[in-house]
Amino acid sequence: MGGGGGGARGVSRPENTDAIWRRAEIASPCVKICVIHPAAGLCVGCNRTADEIAGWTAMTDAERAAIMAALPARASLLTAPQNRPSRRRRAQREDRDAGAQRED
Repeated sequence: MGGGGGGARGVSRPENTDAIWRRAEIASPCVKICVIHPAAGLCVGCNRTADEIAGWTAMTDAERAAIMAALPARASLLTAPQNRPSRRRRAQREDRDAGAQRED
């Protein structure tokens, strides 16, 4: 217990330990809402295609940057009229769902 009673004294530590803990994370637009919109073919959370999501870690930084730059423009595809269910399809789905509940 001798030695100056100062716990951590005498232990050399690097001045900046941030570099030790820093990791080279791959930038990703993922927001953990992973649902592919059936008509648009895009994830409703990040606007990437299923192929882009699957291949993300294998892409180069330049490929990922190009996709990231295109994502904001894709958001409108999720709400485009051709990608929204028509009234007829909504009514058919509601009828089908109501029928399934009656059978239960």
